[in-house]
Amino acid sequence: MTARVYLSAAHKSSGKTTVAIGLARALKVLGHTVQTYKKGPDYIDPLWLTVASGRACYNLDYHTMEAREISALYERAASGADVRLIEGNKGLYDGVALDGSNSNAALVRALGTPVVLVIDCRGVSRGVAPLVIGYRHFDPAMPIAGVILNRVGGARHEGKLRAVLKAYTDVPVLGAVHESADLAITERHLGLVPSGEWEGAEALVTRLGQAVMAQVDVEAIARLGEDGRGASAAPVMACRDRDVRIGIARDRAFSFYYPGDLEALEAAGAELVFFDTLNDARLPKVDGLFLGGGFPETEAQALGANKALRAAIKASIEGGLPVYAECGGLMYLTRRLSYEGKSYPMVGAIAADTVMEKKPAGHGYMRLEAGAHHPWARGVLDHGPLPAHEFHYSHLENIAPDTVYAYEVTRGTGIAGRRDGIVYKNVLAGYAHLRDVAGCPWTAAFVGFVRAVRDARLAAPPARLVRPAEMSRVQAL
Repeated sequence: MTARVYLSAAHKSSGKTTVAIGLARALKVLGHTVQTYKKGPDYIDPLWLTVASGRACYNLDYHTMEAREISALYERAASGADVRLIEGNKGLYDGVALDGSNSNAALVRALGTPVVLVIDCRGVSRGVAPLVIGYRHFDPAMPIAGVILNRVGGARHEGKLRAVLKAYTDVPVLGAVHESADLAITERHLGLVPSGEWEGAEALVTRLGQAVMAQVDVEAIARLGEDGRGASAAPVMACRDRDVRIGIARDRAFSFYYPGDLEALEAAGAELVFFDTLNDARLPKVDGLFLGGGFPETEAQALGANKALRAAIKASIEGGLPVYAECGGLMYLTRRLSYEGKSYPMVGAIAADTVMEKKPAGHGYMRLEAGAHHPWARGVLDHGPLPAHEFHYSHLENIAPDTVYAYEVTRGTGIAGRRDGIVYKNVLAGYAHLRDVAGCPWTAAFVGFVRAVRDARLAAPPARLVRPAEMSRVQAL
């Protein structure tokens, strides 16, 4: 039978992600096949959940997805799994809309999933009762199945918390995870450090799984929301022949990719070729590039030191190679990146310089209108506002005055003056992160553009070589 659980919290930074990672790994160790999901547009938490469960984590996001898409993805991704674990964002009742229509609670209702609240217990004892009571009574229909006490200060603290909740509520305590420095994941400006940058990621996930297994009733959670159905078979995705090769930067600097987008690129006919911007000296043989987001600033010295690859990418761009770059990818394509008082050379294809700030320069959901300069929007992405999101601590300076942009930003920050998406030759590079959904089917459009550019190049007559004898005659004229 398939079980379902929605892991939420009273507020953000409650340690919900570390509990989710530990729970996913504990369930896997106990023999369960776990499918994880993350509410919202987050990239980093899903990377950790993927490591923990061994299966790609998928995002469920009201801003980019229609309700039917959320339900369809929720079902499709769960094929072969017997436990579905959804990690919420922020607090249970938090969302952009005042009426809560895009909150975690709304997603709980839509998916019919029991809720387990992760309670940050630092500095709390008797006060845990009114907090839980309030969350129960704010929406009496909300299926709160239990709580996990997190960041507990020791056995005495745990005993008090359990006694208070037993005396004043009927909400089961499903576990109590004690505070431990060994279970912490380092944070920086965009949140947790991605698992791909953490040398001991697997060891940490193992410790989190062991801690949860020892302190949480994992099997009780694995029985929540059982629907009586067995694991479903994976649907077969229609896929055309993979006749174009798209290079994708994937390393410590660039790791922000939605698994669904990579799958959609393949379905549109792309063979994905991954390369390392830090260590590879040359580009693989490809027809186009996709440079996703990440943390080029923390790897700026290594990126700058790889002169050969930077030169290869710039030469390919000047030769007309189609490139799509998001946020970190945009930063990499500019002339220089300034971070913590130092400046590092980047690819230099975009006539601008990147400067890191200490506070977000753009953060949140976006709406974009594709304009006439967009290289691959026509007939596909120019039918209405495109949903997107941004989260960047950098901005661009010294932008060439003749720069053209693909998008007008109707919500969000973008690059300059409510614009985003710099267009140069066959390059589109901006701060906006797109996601391939019904309202923004970007992958097929990009693959089609790459294919068209490739086919036009192959159809062009080869340049005629001028022989030395002919050159002598020309020079004599």
